[in-house]
Amino acid sequence: MTFFADLLGSIFERRNPSRLPAGDDRRPMPELLKDLMGAVGENRGAALAAQILTRIDHMDDAKKLAFFRHVSTTMSVDSAAVRRALDRYEKSPGGRTYETFMVATDPPRQELFRRLNQAPGATGRLVALRADLLRLADDDPDLTALDVDLRHLFRSWFNRGFLVLRRIGWESPNAILKKIIAYEAVHAINSRDELRHRLEPTDRRCFAFFHPAMPDDPLIFVEVALTDSVPNSIQALLDETRTVIAAEDANTAVFYSISNCQPGLANVSFGNSLIKQVVSDLAAELPGLKQFVTLSPMPGLRAWMEEDGRTGDPPTPDTLRRAAARYLLTAKRGDGQPRDPVARFHLGNGAQVLAVHAGADVSAKGLKQSAGAMVNYLYNIRRIAQNHERFTTAGEITASSEVRKLAKDAAPADK
Repeated sequence: MTFFADLLGSIFERRNPSRLPAGDDRRPMPELLKDLMGAVGENRGAALAAQILTRIDHMDDAKKLAFFRHVSTTMSVDSAAVRRALDRYEKSPGGRTYETFMVATDPPRQELFRRLNQAPGATGRLVALRADLLRLADDDPDLTALDVDLRHLFRSWFNRGFLVLRRIGWESPNAILKKIIAYEAVHAINSRDELRHRLEPTDRRCFAFFHPAMPDDPLIFVEVALTDSVPNSIQALLDETRTVIAAEDANTAVFYSISNCQPGLANVSFGNSLIKQVVSDLAAELPGLKQFVTLSPMPGLRAWMEEDGRTGDPPTPDTLRRAAARYLLTAKRGDGQPRDPVARFHLGNGAQVLAVHAGADVSAKGLKQSAGAMVNYLYNIRRIAQNHERFTTAGEITASSEVRKLAKDAAPADK
């Protein structure tokens, strides 16, 4: 370990000691980590955690990768200790032997990240650190195992019970508005004026989940349009010259953009909770709302059409709608799940495929991904749980009769 610590020390900081952050005591990183793991006092632990995180903040990718490799290889579980603890528990089940087994199966690196989380502002910095890990891991099995541990911790730390739903309005703090513009991942917001048109009118809403440890940084947000019908075009929905209606006059809530804001929280899902919470809150606020739908992209449609030989130049609207319906209902991944990632999300949440539309998104992105087609998913409050159960247990996709007919009519002649 002494040799490995010295080697890592040279990788981390000895080559460029002048790059260490101000106030750093210049010990090698492995020594700091060992000190933190042995720290007993709360103040001492918090100070060490802050120093380690500050040093990590100053690392380039090569040094971060060395840090990840050190943590993954020297702070893993002791498989022999796990086997011994399991043998004792099986021979003598009880609270004490069970606790010993649980301690043995808990990798020291999980405790390391818990201790790092003592520093002020540490939660957001650890989320950013996992984003770096995902970016640099490159299928390395040791680093993949490290990510499993981080994901396990984050699923506890970002449990739905800790999240706070807040409405984002034009009057929200400027720092948050800037992040909404930066994080929008579905329909780009190109200026503050565009953002204003999505937030300020009476028939527009935006809601986001926040975590108490990251109060100024949204985790995920959804943009909602209040309309008097189910929309068939994102251009019309976002048209700044449209006639604004009073919220009380709307009968439909349209979820037209859902954006995850934190790459470091990938596969820590709370999007389903967000939609269900917003549906519940809007239904309580506006009793006139009778239906809750999306206007969603189909990111893999055009690629599937090309693979399936369904290429026109361009396809007619009817041909495109039939192909889109067939894609949504029949195109699968190797594990039997729908090929389309947006479909997996909404169907897994208990939604129904309601309608498909050609010419619904004629932006460059929309044409490239789906030849301009979009889909409405319906969230029927009374059937969400039933649809979810059928999808997760039997892979059954709930769809309207119109969509099913379109899919059936997508015959070889459409190719």
